[in-house]
Amino acid sequence: MDKAINRQKVLLQHLNPSQSSSSTSLSASACLAGDSAAYHRTASFGDDVVIVAAYRTALCKAKRGGFKDTHADDLLAPVLKAVIEKTNLNPSEVGDIVVGSVLGGGSQRASECRMAAFYAGFPETVPVRTVNRQCSSGLQAVADVAAAIRAGFYDIGIGAGLESMTTNPMAWEGSVNPKVQMFEQAQNCLLPMGITSENVSNRFGVSRKEQDEAAVESHRRAAAATASGKFKDEIIPVLTKIVDPKTGEEKSVTISVDDGIRPNATLSDLAKLKPVFKKDGTTTAGNSSQVSDGAGAVLLMKRSIAIQKGLPILGVFRSFVAVGVDPAIMGVGPAAAIPVAVKAAGLELDDIDLFEINEAFASQFVYCRNKLGLDSQKINVNGGAMAIGHPLGATGARCVATLLHEMKRRGKDCRFGVISMCIGTGMGAAAVFERGDSVDELRNARKVDDLYLSKDAR
Repeated sequence: MDKAINRQKVLLQHLNPSQSSSSTSLSASACLAGDSAAYHRTASFGDDVVIVAAYRTALCKAKRGGFKDTHADDLLAPVLKAVIEKTNLNPSEVGDIVVGSVLGGGSQRASECRMAAFYAGFPETVPVRTVNRQCSSGLQAVADVAAAIRAGFYDIGIGAGLESMTTNPMAWEGSVNPKVQMFEQAQNCLLPMGITSENVSNRFGVSRKEQDEAAVESHRRAAAATASGKFKDEIIPVLTKIVDPKTGEEKSVTISVDDGIRPNATLSDLAKLKPVFKKDGTTTAGNSSQVSDGAGAVLLMKRSIAIQKGLPILGVFRSFVAVGVDPAIMGVGPAAAIPVAVKAAGLELDDIDLFEINEAFASQFVYCRNKLGLDSQKINVNGGAMAIGHPLGATGARCVATLLHEMKRRGKDCRFGVISMCIGTGMGAAAVFERGDSVDELRNARKVDDLYLSKDAR
């Protein structure tokens, strides 16, 4: 009890203006009360990195879907343009554009991203670069921009993601260094992702039925979200073309709906599918993520700048981590990364209201969910990659848009959200976000049911 009372006294001192100051205004500073029921913030309120816009394209099946004849730069340009037009921001104020991309050739993809920025109306003075941390590249781009803003390199930036798996299929180019044979973990970096999925299911006992059930639920939720119009808040329609492969005839189309969702998916249907990677395995085309084309973009800035411009705040960037795991079971990455990211934000798992965990494979998704003891009603509430798709470099940006728009819809019932994914070669990434309108300048962490500042006093 004494401990809690002392903490209250410290907090009250922050609320009282200095006796020696002639100013009567209050200023926020880092609270020293040590409240473990709250998450800590070392930066001042106005220095928070916030998200004011987050949009994506629809995600379409590679080689067969709506973007099969769309150039990669034509996927990225519409979302870059959207974050500027919908916020009425002068594009010349953007300090950097960072684009996560995995499969596109290094210098070519970098050039395509620069070209897309010009299509979207950015002046030559705004720089562009790419980043590749495999499946977390889009989230890494957002984190890189947030870090640069915090470091004072610039006040406004865009983190984006792009992948055309139609144009750039997954393949190894050139020979493999024979030295890899001397290092088992290095060898395991070359394992097909499907084999790592089988390793997870075998090692941790994730059954075929559990995997198929997760896939059916993903499609059910995604279909329900589409039917109710939820994704309209985050999807930017893209005017493009479809070429008839038989006649060569071109037709103009506007793509605004994810085309890989199967509303009528059933367990009995999935049970008929044969394993893809091992004869006696459990990983099938039905319980794996879809190979997709798509893009997303997230506009970040200092809170003080957003307030100055009168922009509504969609979310607050709180923490990000990337961790390493055994390459042979790379799918366990989220189970390792999420607790670290949550702790870095000064939170506990029970504080998180929503999770977006990339469904690279049902095996790893089910394992991570069970390992962390997460409530399935909090995870991928609008479906995940098994239904919506997984355009590698764009997935992180897609998840930011999906998570923050859902948090906005839920309002006060949803304060904190987490995005996480596994990463090829054995890593995991996770980030914590806070709903944009849930923080006041005195930075109370959350409503409590008693008068104590900390649960330590209970």
